[in-house]
Amino acid sequence: MNTSQDSIINIKIILVLIFIFGGITRITKAQVVYEHISNTGIYDYLDEMANLNVVELNNVIKPYSREYIYTKLTEIVRYNELRADNLNKRQLKDLAFYQTAYALEADVSLPFPAKTDLIKKSTGFATALNPVGLFYKDSVFSMALQPILGASFSSNANGSLSHTWGGAALFGYIGKNLGFYTNVRDNNESRLMIAPDYLQRQQGVPVKNFGDKGVDYTEARGGITYAWKWGTVGLVKDHVEWGLGYNGTNIQSGRTPSFAMIKLQLKPVRWFEFNYYHGTLVSEVIDSARSYMTNNTHRVVYFQKYMAANMFTFYPVKQLNFSFGNSIVYTNESGGGPHAAYLIPFLFYKSVDLTLSANDKGGYSGNNNQFFFNISSRNIRHLHLYFSLFADDISFSYLKDKDLYNSFSYKLGFRLSGLPVQNLTLTAEYTLTNPYVYQHHAETQNYTSNSYNMGHYLRDNAREYYFALKYIPVRGLAFELAYTLAQHGDDYNINDPGAQVHSDPVLNNIIWQNQQLQFNTRYEIVSNTWVFASFNYQNITGQQDKIEKFTPAYYWGTTGTVNAGLCIGF
Repeated sequence: MNTSQDSIINIKIILVLIFIFGGITRITKAQVVYEHISNTGIYDYLDEMANLNVVELNNVIKPYSREYIYTKLTEIVRYNELRADNLNKRQLKDLAFYQTAYALEADVSLPFPAKTDLIKKSTGFATALNPVGLFYKDSVFSMALQPILGASFSSNANGSLSHTWGGAALFGYIGKNLGFYTNVRDNNESRLMIAPDYLQRQQGVPVKNFGDKGVDYTEARGGITYAWKWGTVGLVKDHVEWGLGYNGTNIQSGRTPSFAMIKLQLKPVRWFEFNYYHGTLVSEVIDSARSYMTNNTHRVVYFQKYMAANMFTFYPVKQLNFSFGNSIVYTNESGGGPHAAYLIPFLFYKSVDLTLSANDKGGYSGNNNQFFFNISSRNIRHLHLYFSLFADDISFSYLKDKDLYNSFSYKLGFRLSGLPVQNLTLTAEYTLTNPYVYQHHAETQNYTSNSYNMGHYLRDNAREYYFALKYIPVRGLAFELAYTLAQHGDDYNINDPGAQVHSDPVLNNIIWQNQQLQFNTRYEIVSNTWVFASFNYQNITGQQDKIEKFTPAYYWGTTGTVNAGLCIGF
């Protein structure tokens, strides 16, 4: 089956899901466009409000939709009307600031001031500087077109680095239920600073070409969604972040280049929420049997690679939720497109896989399964306690043997907001990942897309300690001091003949270590427009060959890196 046929299948699936989940519901205003996970300002603000018990938040699944964010802002307004003494001046100014940023989601006309509107006499149209863009809104259709521009420059003892980018974002709503968005940007970096092997939180990039003058690459995101009062279904290409944590997550970190997926979210009652997606990953593994020659050119065909994942979230009491779910990374070697079983959102995919590979007589015909669990508590005001578990393989027999272990990655931590000092946030986090987590015997089924690990950025046999203090004295201005100790143990390979998957020593030898002290500051001038600066002290130690493998040369040794820049748009 060719790519165009796969696309037709996916479109049919979307239409069926819309009919099943949307057609049976009453038509109400519910529209979804996703706010990218890089918009840390609004994500941190909502997190702070949740820690103060102003709103209830499920931050195990990101990105949030703009409608969801606007709903939470409305809840904060109502809370403040009832308890006017509980929010301080800075928090109220932030609230007003973000209400303007999400004006397109409000049931009011465009609120932008006349002095920034260059189309004063046009009904429905408006230009604005806060946020920057061209906007249109009437009773049926609304739209925003915003620029994306940015530049940053950094320098340390190993040299200098520049990064520039530009593009545009368009999003909007049609009627009461349809949402759409698209975002494209071109990037140029003077030196390649991200690669699949590098142990960095920086988002992976689909590199277009290499050269002495630097690296150029482009990233395109977008989607179309249908939403109703208690659910959303959509076909999107975007980044996803699953799991709890403030310095990266260990389930889905959002580090890979964006990939296309069918996405489903349901919240029929207050105490239950369900999330699912079926994504088309990028395998980067050549299918030699299907590659061919055409017009004296070798046409390379890659193995198809897919992922299905779900998450069930329950809210037994307010400010407490726990989630569990599972996923599977699989291929269809016959080229037949997605498997129907994995298009069923609510299944336990390990059981499905065992059924499909029941005739396996010792080979590796099965696929790559994962299980995850999260618990989040904000029952103590100001304090967020959380735990996140990623399980690549589970056996209760390993728990009885001190020499054996399960293939687990877990993260636990807390965030304290507004106590003992207003506008101050303290975060502490610990992550440990056992050997062989995220690995698989078949390269086509690794827990990767575009060769980037989808889980924690340190990958397997690693641990991290993270501490951060963040202070926001006035609206839009943030200062952060953070310390990170990241360590990676022996670089095991699951396909080595001597690999002892459940008994090789955990962090027996530290072959790579990064001690990092970072000071960051950022000021959001108007919505989606900010300046930033940072000083990053790093000390990279370990085996020299592993330092070269896991770290860009720009950070080798002990470095103090100064970075500054300006950004418009996400």
